[in-house]
Amino acid sequence: MGDDGLTAGAVAHRLGIAVTTLRTWHQRYGLGPSRHESGRHRRYTEEDLARLEVMRRLTADGVPAADAARFATRAPTVPPDDLELGARHGGGHAIALGYAAPEARGLATAAMRLDAPAMRELIASSIAEIGVVQTWSELLVPVLVGIGERYAATGRYIEVEHLLTRCISEALGTVTRPVAYGQSPQVLLACADEDQHSLPLEALAAALAEHGAACRLLGARVPTLALADAVGRTAPVAVVIWSQLPTTGGADQLHTLMSGVRHAMLLIAAGPGWDRAALPAGTATPHSLDDAVGLVLPLLTRSGSGVERVDRVG
Repeated sequence: MGDDGLTAGAVAHRLGIAVTTLRTWHQRYGLGPSRHESGRHRRYTEEDLARLEVMRRLTADGVPAADAARFATRAPTVPPDDLELGARHGGGHAIALGYAAPEARGLATAAMRLDAPAMRELIASSIAEIGVVQTWSELLVPVLVGIGERYAATGRYIEVEHLLTRCISEALGTVTRPVAYGQSPQVLLACADEDQHSLPLEALAAALAEHGAACRLLGARVPTLALADAVGRTAPVAVVIWSQLPTTGGADQLHTLMSGVRHAMLLIAAGPGWDRAALPAGTATPHSLDDAVGLVLPLLTRSGSGVERVDRVG
């Protein structure tokens, strides 16, 4: 923590709580920022953060908020190292994130509490501050991977993954979509046949929207014939097909699709499920969300789709 302390938003990210919850604790129980300089907003110190961490732990364990606040205000200063252990409070019930940022630890904490409002607020504020691509790579992917690893190891926490996925989808859906008057979207996004992992494509749609680019998102489990029909009717300049697992990444569906295409179109096979050596010639294979955006945007610019950068406020 720097000498200037932390803002309310930064503290909420670290603890995995909503800013509104933080403000309530301040107003009702006096657990607010103690550092103040004339003409500036108050900032949270390490001691403030330690007390709030105690408050979060106790309320998560079912202690009434008023009782938790009384204990938290009397709690001694907690060293920074102990605060990091606090993010993993619960031992085997925590999500291991390795060297992930404090914001990711906060989101993981909120996810394990099944605190949907906090998750939505944390994700939405991150998108507003740093954009979809950076939020996806630095905040969302580490937590999703961590939950997936916990499920693989224990067979538990599928409810955590489902609720987090829903909150991510809702937050991505709030990104303003461009209105292309007189023009149809020139990008088609779809999951491979039988693949149900549409969240990465939702992230791509939101990332493109930040650049003023519209797209058609068909979603999960799109049969090859249905995708071919959609391509034939809309003549997109790019088609992005996502496969999460080898069982859904058969290259034959891409060969079938391309055999019927009669216009210039870039095929983009995204996701870890594809056998890249078996893909049709010329197929692009992005390694990240940023790569996928970089592949699509130049095509839209050349096709005259009127792509215009939409800057974030703040």
